[in-house]
Amino acid sequence: DVPKATEPRGDSDGPRRGSLCDRHCAAINNVQGDLSDLGCHLHRPRVPPAMSPPSCCQQHSEEVCESCVVKTTLTAENVVEANKLSNNYKFGFKKWKSHVTARPWEDRSEIVKELYSDLNVIRGSGGSTVTCGNVLYVLLFGWWLSFLYVLMAAMMFITVVGAPYGRLCWNLAGYFLWPFGKVIQKVEVPKSHRALGVCEAGAEASGAGESSALLGGPAPRRWRPRCWADGRHWQRAGALVWLCLGYPMLVLAHGLVCVTAWLLVVLIPVAKLNARTVTRVLLLPPEQVLVRRLRMTEVPLEGEVILCCYRAVNPYYYKYAVDGINVFAVNLLPLVLVTLVLGYVDSHNCLTSSPVKFTLALLSIMPLSYYIGMAIASISAQSNFAVGAVVNATFGSITELTFYITALIKGSREGNRCYAEIVKSALTGTLVGCVLFVPGLCMVIGGIRHQEQRFNSRSAGVSSALLFLSVGGVFAPTLFSKVYGKLVCGECHNVTQNPLGHYLCHNCHFDLMENNGTLYYSHVQPLVYTVSLLLPAAYLIGLFFTLKTHTHIYDIHVSGCHMPGHHHSAVVHWSRWRALVILLLSTLCMSACADLATEHISPILTNSTISQYFIGVTVLAMVPELPEIVNGIQFALQNNLSLSIEIGNCIAVQVCMLQIPILVLFTIFYPTNFTLVFSDLHVYASMFSVVLMNYIFMDGKCDYFQGTVLVMVYFILLAVYFFAPSPSGC
Repeated sequence: DVPKATEPRGDSDGPRRGSLCDRHCAAINNVQGDLSDLGCHLHRPRVPPAMSPPSCCQQHSEEVCESCVVKTTLTAENVVEANKLSNNYKFGFKKWKSHVTARPWEDRSEIVKELYSDLNVIRGSGGSTVTCGNVLYVLLFGWWLSFLYVLMAAMMFITVVGAPYGRLCWNLAGYFLWPFGKVIQKVEVPKSHRALGVCEAGAEASGAGESSALLGGPAPRRWRPRCWADGRHWQRAGALVWLCLGYPMLVLAHGLVCVTAWLLVVLIPVAKLNARTVTRVLLLPPEQVLVRRLRMTEVPLEGEVILCCYRAVNPYYYKYAVDGINVFAVNLLPLVLVTLVLGYVDSHNCLTSSPVKFTLALLSIMPLSYYIGMAIASISAQSNFAVGAVVNATFGSITELTFYITALIKGSREGNRCYAEIVKSALTGTLVGCVLFVPGLCMVIGGIRHQEQRFNSRSAGVSSALLFLSVGGVFAPTLFSKVYGKLVCGECHNVTQNPLGHYLCHNCHFDLMENNGTLYYSHVQPLVYTVSLLLPAAYLIGLFFTLKTHTHIYDIHVSGCHMPGHHHSAVVHWSRWRALVILLLSTLCMSACADLATEHISPILTNSTISQYFIGVTVLAMVPELPEIVNGIQFALQNNLSLSIEIGNCIAVQVCMLQIPILVLFTIFYPTNFTLVFSDLHVYASMFSVVLMNYIFMDGKCDYFQGTVLVMVYFILLAVYFFAPSPSGC
């Protein structure tokens, strides 16, 4: 860090200080960190000791030096992407790692380009094709696909008129048994031979024309029927037999392989192979399809290459995206439809049980959270600051609030206080998880790649101060009730057999409803309403402080790239209207899934031997936050720990300053069993977590050891919740 001035200078040194600081900031901005996956560059606000002049304290004022230290310059590909990057550093805005615009093809790495290839590119010698992934393909799909093609070939030969397709199936049987290092070509038959209609002449001409050193010599002689003109071949009897008997069976088989391989993600090349076979290869005239094995040479092929595959497994397909949507979110989208159909059609649990429906509903929340996050990021990046702030404030916590409100409504209808306790456990679990687990996990994973990571301690300090304020405000009614409430215990036993001796009591709690609830309605409830008004006001003040009056804390400057290939107009994945429609639909589906989760959680709470506290602080609290955790890990791997920490802090602040006041406001219009009085375990766990987080973040740098400490403390708290008895009323 650049040292600060120890004493102020006179006004006469003002111009000199400014010019020196400009040169100092220019030196700082030369220290660049590469954010290759974002397609931009981050200028780190850290100077090596050799570049830091020892006389900075005597030559710079404190405020000028601080502006140099915290300055961060981002280089974006276009205006929309620049807005998204800038929004990531704004307090209260959702942090989003993925691109909201299409990256220029020439700027992508060769690994990413290979992910989007159509498997029709012939490469040079790349080593042996005998790999573990290719062997796995043979064990999973290759052997039975090859056997199916042999059966189809026999059936086509039996029909006589389908003999050309039988020959094609026989060749494809060998191809799909081991397609690696082989190529499927579309070979054009010369027009002169098609006009003559002579089979032998066509075969000889084709054999002569397909000679290639790359393919290993002349092509074998193939039998070809007469008059195979491109416009008339489907009118032949063999083509009709093929479309009625052979093609449908192969479409079903390839469709099954395609879906299975796509869901496994790393086998997406196999999915592409089968999809291209169905849509191209099997629809061509059989004499135009040529299957050959490649040789170790670079002579180009004659004819169009339809398929050329070298390996079945590619571990980098976790980066694959469809219209800007990550492949995992695409694969989980059908799960949402299955959950809604099973949940509302099978209302009597004839097909599945309640625990299965609860699990499906909870898993469906993950892709919906992803779609909501991307929609918010897309709208904010394409809109002005006011619209982005409104969208983030309105839909930023919609995932959690939807579940909490539906749970409280169900508990109120059934008269079951256990649902309110589950909501309190989920709120505490989200707070503790985002304060300890999210930044701790990001530190550990980022520390594996980077020995030491630095972050903006001033911006983290703002979030920490708000966390202290919010935790104190949220638990103020709880502390008030413990001071003035009456302790009521059940199942008391006299240990000494003396009426004046000691008693051992169980299930003790503070009763706030003594004397017809005078203490609660006259003292605790007004305090709850006061806190619920002050916390959102403090949140707004924090927004005004960080986004208006003290923006230099972040001082994010976004400039245009000066690299080749970056001068492109923005091609957004989702337009504003499309993002808005997806946001509303995802919110609607989220409400339905939350309703199903609360509907089928009762058997789990009743029959499970695990404490309801543990279910609330783990499953119900952290599953909706998985997309945010993934974003934080990606930022940490890019050595951008500031955003990883801000992700957890912002969620924790929103839990205390927005979500809890909204739940209190909801109970005013719809009476429920929810009161802002938490158990001792929730109070101690939350306060200890916030204190520990502030101690770790004090110096503005961290490593994997400090992250390990946070994660271990989180797991210790989970163990406490696991062995804790269930709350009273459950």
